[in-house]
Amino acid sequence: MEKEFKMSQHRFDELTVELNYLKTTRSDEVAEQIKIARGFGDLSENSEYDEAKNEQGKLYSRIAEIEEVLQYAVIVGESDMNTDVVSLGCTVTVTNEAGAMPKSYRIVGSQEADPMHGAISEESPFGKALVGAKEGEIVTVEAPRGAMRYVVSKIAYEM
Repeated sequence: MEKEFKMSQHRFDELTVELNYLKTTRSDEVAEQIKIARGFGDLSENSEYDEAKNEQGKLYSRIAEIEEVLQYAVIVGESDMNTDVVSLGCTVTVTNEAGAMPKSYRIVGSQEADPMHGAISEESPFGKALVGAKEGEIVTVEAPRGAMRYVVSKIAYEM
């Protein structure tokens, strides 16, 4: 199976802009840091030079990562969404079986995941359990402290 990174058009555009910035502006900044550090003398004991070279390595690594993601990107749009079930791009509200406070999560591709802000990857255990569920359905999520059950109370799509 070939790699694929599912994402929204918005995220694809963000990565394209970041890649352009890294290849132009940031690359020039790092090259300038290396040039300045070389002027400090002996490279074998030059911590500024070492730091600039480390920064260059991180830059090249990030550029390669973004290029790979964009190469295998699959844009998920409105036409791909089934509004009856939980799928990529929806916001799902769940409550645990004990009836605790309902929580909402946005189901996103792995490149957009940000659990601290309610963006859950469809590839995470929680995301996998939710994808395909309908309103009113009970889903089981395997967690380190045991299986947890949630009721899907609402599915919404923001277009």
